[in-house]
Amino acid sequence: MTNISRRNFLGSIGIVSVAGIFGISRLGAKTGQRFIDLSGNPISIPDADPTVNGQLAPYITPEESFFRIDTAIGAIPEIDANTWTLRIHGMVDKEITLSLADIAALPQVEHIITLGCVSNKVGGDLIGNASWGGVLLADVLQLAGVNKSAEQLVSTSVDGWTCGTPVSAVLDGRPAMLVTSMNGKPLSPVHGYPVRMIVPGLFGYVSATKWISDIEITTWDAFDAYWVRRGWSAEGPMLSSSRIDLPRPDSVVTTGTVNVGGFAWAPRAGIQTVQLKVNDAAWVDCEVLAHDSGDTWAQWKYPLPVTPGDYSLTVRVIDKIGNEQTSEERDVAPSGATGLHSISFSAA
Repeated sequence: MTNISRRNFLGSIGIVSVAGIFGISRLGAKTGQRFIDLSGNPISIPDADPTVNGQLAPYITPEESFFRIDTAIGAIPEIDANTWTLRIHGMVDKEITLSLADIAALPQVEHIITLGCVSNKVGGDLIGNASWGGVLLADVLQLAGVNKSAEQLVSTSVDGWTCGTPVSAVLDGRPAMLVTSMNGKPLSPVHGYPVRMIVPGLFGYVSATKWISDIEITTWDAFDAYWVRRGWSAEGPMLSSSRIDLPRPDSVVTTGTVNVGGFAWAPRAGIQTVQLKVNDAAWVDCEVLAHDSGDTWAQWKYPLPVTPGDYSLTVRVIDKIGNEQTSEERDVAPSGATGLHSISFSAA
């Protein structure tokens, strides 16, 4: 299977589902299933800016609107949380098997993290931001003890899908997690109930195993995970990117001041600034709205005065290290799309 066939595969079987386009409904958990409730552990969530009149997507993506990509063809796994276990083995000091009660007994955390798909095109919507609750994966691995020579964490879902994650990304201090809740509620089956993985700064295909049941600590040479076997890159770091959500492409707006806005992300490094180019003018700095950390996206806005005529807008993000988002255009395969998002609109 070639690189491009991953996109064809996703589209042909319909496993890419974005609420509002394909309309996935939330599946409720079965009676008696347990989850870890973090509703009593509130965290600070930036508010959407009122000047954009609610037209921008919210900073926190609702569960029902969060993109979904997986290989659960036909039916979502139905898992009894009372019998669910997670086996951790391989290059560890001791093999362990954890129940959901064991996970619940560990220190609970909650982090806002942006998750994106490697198949997301420039300006696309296969990305979302949520408040994830659960436990730090580093705390779990500490129970087993990780060999210093280990390079890859291979996680397997109950339906056999495999994911390879750099061990270094799990143990370097970022909030890599085993997740049991999303936006303060238990994971729904479509998003990985009862437990899934999330690792900030990595595309989902190398970090976000749903319905996780097994973790093997190993090396890169020892195993190629599902999408790596199909030609995609092994480590999958997310790339800095930005998009324009307002005004809508090819729209006609009223002359005066137009609120231009959208989202930007600079994984791990964090956002220094977002810049906008109007037609062929010089780049101008936009206002970046409050956001949690380098592990999340941010809303941005710019008040643009317009007179009658046609306009072209282009956006870019600069991270806190000073790296500008690349203008080089590259397709999604094998390691994520690059390029700058541009739109056109008219004022009358």
